[in-house]
Amino acid sequence: MRVIFEEGALNAMHQWLVKYYPEEACGFLLGHEHGDLRTITETWPATNVSAENRKRRFIVDPIDYLHAEKKAAAEGLSLLGVYHSHPDHPAIPSEHDLAAAYPFFSYTIVSVINGEIADTRSYQLKEEKFEEEQIQPQVQP
Repeated sequence: MRVIFEEGALNAMHQWLVKYYPEEACGFLLGHEHGDLRTITETWPATNVSAENRKRRFIVDPIDYLHAEKKAAAEGLSLLGVYHSHPDHPAIPSEHDLAAAYPFFSYTIVSVINGEIADTRSYQLKEEKFEEEQIQPQVQP
C-alpha cells in the first residue's frame, strides 16, 4: 500500500503530536482509497484515555472513534487508519501496537524526539505482522 498525506493533514497531525509530547498522542486518518493508494486528506485528533504510562501507551477514546466515523461519512471520506506518536523512540511498531491492530487500517507512527518530529512511517497489518507502507510525497499540480 502507498500513502500520500496532503500537506495540511500531515502538518495538523505533526502539530497535534508535538503538542502532547512527552506523552503519546493519537488520532485518525481520513481520506480516499483507490487501488493500492491511500490519500490522507484530513487527520482528526483523538484523546488518549490510557490510564497507564501515557508516555508509552495510548488508547483511543471510543467516543472519538465514533465521531471520526461520523465525520468521515458526512464529508464523503473513509476512515483509513490511526496515527500516534512514539515519544523519544523510533517510528517502529511496538508489541502493544501489534496486539491492538486491525488488518484494514493504516497505522502511522511518528517519532517525536525532544519535542521535534524525527520520523513518520506507516504500516498495515498483514497475516499477523506489520508491513511498512510507502509514504509518498504529495505531488503538486
